[in-house]
Amino acid sequence: MIKLRKSEDRGYADHGWLKSYHSFSFANYWDPQHIKWGNLCVINEDYIEPGRGFGKHGHNDMEIISYVLSGELAHEDSMGNVKGIPPSDVQRMSAGSGVVHSEFNHAKGQQTHLLQIWIQPNKLDIPPSYEQKTTSVNESKGKLCLIASPIGSSDSVLIHADAKVYAGLFSEGQSDYLDLDPKRKAYVHLIKGKLEVNGIQLAAGDALLLENECQLQIEHGDQAEVLVFDLSA
Repeated sequence: MIKLRKSEDRGYADHGWLKSYHSFSFANYWDPQHIKWGNLCVINEDYIEPGRGFGKHGHNDMEIISYVLSGELAHEDSMGNVKGIPPSDVQRMSAGSGVVHSEFNHAKGQQTHLLQIWIQPNKLDIPPSYEQKTTSVNESKGKLCLIASPIGSSDSVLIHADAKVYAGLFSEGQSDYLDLDPKRKAYVHLIKGKLEVNGIQLAAGDALLLENECQLQIEHGDQAEVLVFDLSA
């Protein structure tokens, strides 16, 4: 089963300083048909205006991944981390038993564009932790690169969840595939460009929800950047 969800069908919120597209129910956006997919709970595509951001707020028992697309995100948390997250870096924060953090765009005259991703953990009440790594996506065009996994394999960030996250850049006829366990779920989110996945044409912001599928076939990319999630059912 493959279900296409178009970009324009996502939730949308305009707070002035923040414009956000919600792939799943979040805050004031409620869609009973899109609460989560497997253990993937949130994909928010955020645009943060210069000098603005999210003040100190708390989380617990959630694996939170920040994937910056342009600009830079300034992160500070109650674990003592003070970091800048540029494009090409992937940041993972395990909220565990509880963490307080803030995220801001301190750049003058430059909007920050990012995806914030929440995945349900398979371990609760663990000590909170933080990890940030530069991905090899830009150096490995035309293939899916593992950026988050339960054991931190292939130099990915380690998440305490039964999930794997891949990223890839595809253009000029590049193609790749990923074998899937039909007992699990998968989710494809096209960040930009155009791409064909399992014969279905995607445009920027589109997503595919997959279950009972054995393989993911990626081809015919046109300046495409994509995320692929291998998820528990």
